Amino acid sequence: MNILHICADPNPTEESISKQLAVTFFRTLAERNPDVDITNVDLYENPPPFLDYQAIRGFWFPVFIDGHQPTDDEQLAGTYGIEQGEIFNTSDVVVLTIPMWNFSAPAILKAWMDQVLSPSVAFNMDKHGTTPLHKVRKLILLVSSGEVLKEDDERDALTPLITSAFGEAGIKNISIAWADGQYAFKYTDSETRKSMALEAAEELAEEVIEELAGIS
Repeated sequence: MNILHICADPNPTEESISKQLAVTFFRTLAERNPDVDITNVDLYENPPPFLDYQAIRGFWFPVFIDGHQPTDDEQLAGTYGIEQGEIFNTSDVVVLTIPMWNFSAPAILKAWMDQVLSPSVAFNMDKHGTTPLHKVRKLILLVSSGEVLKEDDERDALTPLITSAFGEAGIKNISIAWADGQYAFKYTDSETRKSMALEAAEELAEEVIEELAGIS
């Protein structure tokens, strides 16, 4: 089983609830399946470039314009996305470690998504829709937020972003462990909420093993 872990949290683990969820998830996974192959990508150590004009042309113009062949500059602008896409496409599970900032995902994760979730990288696209080039069977979100958010909360711009973008790439099997209410000055039950999220992360690891049993 190949797992790609994308970390979009710059804080040290002792200060990061999302990273603590990741520690619990991967510890449980290793205990249940020591043969799992994990690739860790820390976006703050290997930051993606923002999508620029040359990259947009290289990724998207072949979809819009029949016969468009990316130039050398366009190919160079897409290097990061292509390299990350090779890892992404060979993964069975993708895990995103995400703190909620301003009610959405950190910009650095959006930049990574813009590079990787692109035509000819994660999928092919034509008038009939998208055809995946990857083998990802499950997406795990390990999220922390200061505020308490109810289901379908209008303040939650993170979940729609992730589900829509990855769904367009053909990934609809998505599970979430979410530690909300982590503003301890505001929510007296923040520790309880964190404990519940850590238990959820452990359960997700067990679910992954069960769902993907037999994958080496």
